[in-house]
Amino acid sequence: MSFEAAVHSKAIRLDTLSLQMCAEAGSGHPTTAMSLGQIVTVLMYHSMRWVPEDPGYPTSDRLVLSAGHAVPIVYAAFADLGAHVGIDGERRPTTMDDLNDFRATDSPLDGHPNPREGFPFFDAATGSLGQGLSAAAGLGLAARLDGLDQRIYCIIGDGESREGQIAEALDFIVDNGLTNVLPIFNCNAYGQAGSVSDQQGPERTRARLEAYGYHVIDIDGHDPAAIKSAFDSFIEGGQGPMAIVARTTKGWGAPSIQGDGWHGKPPTGEKLEQCIEELNASGASLIGSMEGADFSIYPPTIEARPETTHRPCRSFPEAMKAFEFGEAFDKGAFATRRAYGVALRELGHANSSICSLDADVCNSTFAQWFRDDPELSDRFVECKIAEQNMVSVGLGMAAAGKIPFCSTFAKFLTRAYDQVEMAMNSGANMKFVGSHSGISLAADGPSQMSLPDVAWFRSLGSVKDHNGAPGCYVLQPADGYAAYALTMSMAEHQGMCYMRTHRPDVEFLYDENTDFKLGGMEVLTEGRDLLIVSAGYMLHECNKALDDLDKLGIDASLADLYSLPFEEDRLLDLANENGGMVLVVEDNYGGGLFSAVAEACARSGDAFTIEHLFVDRIPKSARGEREILEQCGLHHQQITRQAARILGLVTA
Repeated sequence: MSFEAAVHSKAIRLDTLSLQMCAEAGSGHPTTAMSLGQIVTVLMYHSMRWVPEDPGYPTSDRLVLSAGHAVPIVYAAFADLGAHVGIDGERRPTTMDDLNDFRATDSPLDGHPNPREGFPFFDAATGSLGQGLSAAAGLGLAARLDGLDQRIYCIIGDGESREGQIAEALDFIVDNGLTNVLPIFNCNAYGQAGSVSDQQGPERTRARLEAYGYHVIDIDGHDPAAIKSAFDSFIEGGQGPMAIVARTTKGWGAPSIQGDGWHGKPPTGEKLEQCIEELNASGASLIGSMEGADFSIYPPTIEARPETTHRPCRSFPEAMKAFEFGEAFDKGAFATRRAYGVALRELGHANSSICSLDADVCNSTFAQWFRDDPELSDRFVECKIAEQNMVSVGLGMAAAGKIPFCSTFAKFLTRAYDQVEMAMNSGANMKFVGSHSGISLAADGPSQMSLPDVAWFRSLGSVKDHNGAPGCYVLQPADGYAAYALTMSMAEHQGMCYMRTHRPDVEFLYDENTDFKLGGMEVLTEGRDLLIVSAGYMLHECNKALDDLDKLGIDASLADLYSLPFEEDRLLDLANENGGMVLVVEDNYGGGLFSAVAEACARSGDAFTIEHLFVDRIPKSARGEREILEQCGLHHQQITRQAARILGLVTA
């Protein structure tokens, strides 16, 4: 039997299974799956090197399904092959019963690819369109760092190719010469609401890819010989970055569900039977009376990833002196963004899995100290002004066992909120650092200020991740000691963290004996009249307010809530010791620190009076920190007046 006939025979079986599982679930995208029947067959039964009994084998070739809604075709192949699914330690072959349970609560076959729910063939949760190629690039970059002969395939829908992140990823792949990553554009001509734009048609897609610098192979995506030849060319290599433009038919083999109106709409009942009959008829015309043939799945090269090297990290003072920042340290003031740069460099030397990714601002985030270190520079990734791509590249690297620290201005991370959430869904061990946080950068104005970020990242911390920890810790160090120690804690934590750093130099509030930990807090001053709660840059302003309050006869406590979530019982005890009077001060929009404290107080059932100072207006530029603080009502004198008002010492 010819290879072509064997592929068509298998593709029709997989297409049929895709139709049936979506009909059973009552939802799904069988027509998109059917547009990929031959491509997935050639890939999973012939060209990819992988182990069906161990689909997450670390050196296997990888498939990223950026068009995640097409996943039924991959699930069908798994059931056909008996490939294993399940959480670690409970793996078993996929069965036809699994297909019948597609999208059920207790099924490993989620509606879109989700590796943490028991489908380890995939490395990243996809389905939020436009992100998969960046994750594939991260996998390819990690493979190159580890010296592995590993190939990464990524299937992208023509409709999703309009997403700007696809362009970012295409740039990144060429910039970094990632010839081990193959973008496959599935040009089936239809999106959800209708046909795709001509701009996403195969001719324009090919022209764009060639303009980027790709060697492009334009094929009939249902021609087994053409598909195999294209994959063989990629495997052989030597032509620089490659891409495939595959012209396909949505609902291939079943004319009655082709064209507009069938996206995400599985046929059922008599319509389903009609589609299966049409598929069989299409197969008969292509295959004739020949039976399907067996395929040979190639195992991966048996090679291990390099072992991670570890050594203990030095203390903050030791690292500062070792990296020749002793003079700066002796001044007693250091910006938290600079302390992060010192910590990142120290971590890079201590742990070979640490990687640094930055978005064209490393001389401001101080990731440049990692980049400029000759022993670390190969683990620094310059992502340019493309924050969405940076986050998803980091996701791919994390899936390959790296510990990526992604840094940029905190304001610009807001562009990548969706990508951050998808990384959390993937169970990625990622760390995010946003510099120039809050309003203290002053002169640059609100376009550069991160103001809603605490509230958003805190919302991720309100859920449990796959390990039972908060989905994301939000960290706001107030000085160099805190920033250094919390960077170390981030690296040790298996999960997601977001740390805010600020631009101005600030005096040291702590020393190397302070124990900073995720979920912790510190009490700088204990009083009896009022508890002031703050974090980050504003802690210094609150510290100044203590002197003013003391002159008014107010004995205030000051708590540094540097971590969200935090030790609620400890904070509540402190609040009760201060008569239940609490003032929360933060230099961002609402929904952040105050909301976390208020929720804790509400849950306790005790009586508290809680007031809030925050950025309650859209700020504008100011010449310096004092001016911007006064503009937003957060100068230490304004904090003092608010504290006195709460206690009834002033009326306005």
